[in-house]
Amino acid sequence: LVQAKPIGGLRLIDRNQADDKIIAALAEDGSYGEWRDIDDCPKLILERLQHYFLTYKQMPKEAARRVEIAGIYGRVEAQRVIKLSLQDYIDSYRH
Repeated sequence: LVQAKPIGGLRLIDRNQADDKIIAALAEDGSYGEWRDIDDCPKLILERLQHYFLTYKQMPKEAARRVEIAGIYGRVEAQRVIKLSLQDYIDSYRH
């Protein structure tokens, strides 16, 4: 396990459902450890992440894009999304 800190996220819509992707930086990493918010992430890296999440489910020769990026958000919203997701999980699997 590694310690990572959320710096932001991508608000994805996949088949008309929210599918947020949290972007995190390794806490002790020499290259990325100082990143605190999505604005610290270089534009090229953010573009690569967006491209990946737009295409990673696409099958060869598939015409229609199944995923769209509805927004990009920073650390505060990422922390909120994590807390809401945890609560959804607890509510779904509590017996």
